[in-house]
Amino acid sequence: MKIIMTVNAAWNIANFRRSVLRALLSDGHEVIVLAPADNSIADLQQLGARFLPLEMSVKGLNPLHDLKLLQRFKTIFRRERPDLVLSYTIKNNVFGAMAARNCGVPFIPNVTGLGTAFLSSGMLQQVAERLYRRAFRGLPSIFFQNDDDRALFLARKLVRPEQARLLPGSGIDLHRFAAADFPSVSSPPVFLMIARLLRDKGVMEFVEAARQIKARGGQARFQLLGAAGSENRSAIDLPTVRAWEEQGVVEYLGTTPDVRPFIEAAHCVVLPSYREGAPRTLIEAAAIARPLIATDVPGCRSVVENAVTGFLCEARSADSLTAAIERFLALPDDAKAAMGRAGRAKMEREFDEAIVVAAYREAIAEVARIRS
Repeated sequence: MKIIMTVNAAWNIANFRRSVLRALLSDGHEVIVLAPADNSIADLQQLGARFLPLEMSVKGLNPLHDLKLLQRFKTIFRRERPDLVLSYTIKNNVFGAMAARNCGVPFIPNVTGLGTAFLSSGMLQQVAERLYRRAFRGLPSIFFQNDDDRALFLARKLVRPEQARLLPGSGIDLHRFAAADFPSVSSPPVFLMIARLLRDKGVMEFVEAARQIKARGGQARFQLLGAAGSENRSAIDLPTVRAWEEQGVVEYLGTTPDVRPFIEAAHCVVLPSYREGAPRTLIEAAAIARPLIATDVPGCRSVVENAVTGFLCEARSADSLTAAIERFLALPDDAKAAMGRAGRAKMEREFDEAIVVAAYREAIAEVARIRS
């Protein structure tokens, strides 16, 4: 089959969907990655995919921009005549699905997150729901990355039960993210947060918790790893982060193409996000056998088993996050390491990328049967 994979950033396929891409190529399919260009293009081409650039505005709901995006999808689908489109991220899912229906192309979206428009109240939410309902009508399969999002779409009648399928996020390569020995406990414990520096990710709560721990005499270190000043309404700029560093609250590690060494050096990985699809950083950290602290919200609670693989805390509450950190610090050293091992076992049981690959192969086979 000729398959298009579309997403709002090419690196998303290279980093999070690599196992699916490789499986499609190994099965003999021709694969085209349709996304805004970035520095991952050469990597995708080396794997064997063809790349097509997609001009799109990732953030915001601008009707004019979105109509142009819809037309671009139609133009590309008519020109390329794919047998199937696999889609990820909000705008690609919604406007790609509408274009695919217009062109008579089977379309399988993956709901990787809901976005601020969907989660807001009032007119924006109503518009988002209408778009989803129209876009997803009649699709053969719709993948969700956590049960909360699937239940929400079903409750609001945006999808039908027979359409909605559940995946363990993007899955994890358990060989590449191998379990690592727990770091030395002779030095101050390291709490690492890996995320784009956005308020919606809980960065402000992480920084405030670090302040509280240090004010109470705690010797722990708090590290931030991720891009500052990104194109997002809740982005935190670099000068603000540098000010936190100067105050001695956090250490800013910048960005990296490989998070594994930083996770291995940490005693605990933290994500106080307001909502997630399937938090990749928590999955990677658990695979490396690191305890987790995260908010009790959709996505995060699918990964963290409270008091077993880590601790859950309240969203938007620095005090609750501080309490969870102090609870972790009070554990004996062997109990901390045991939490990490329990997290690794959970990833092996539930989040192996082979589960995701098998689900996609099954969905593709069903489309092939319908078209034959």
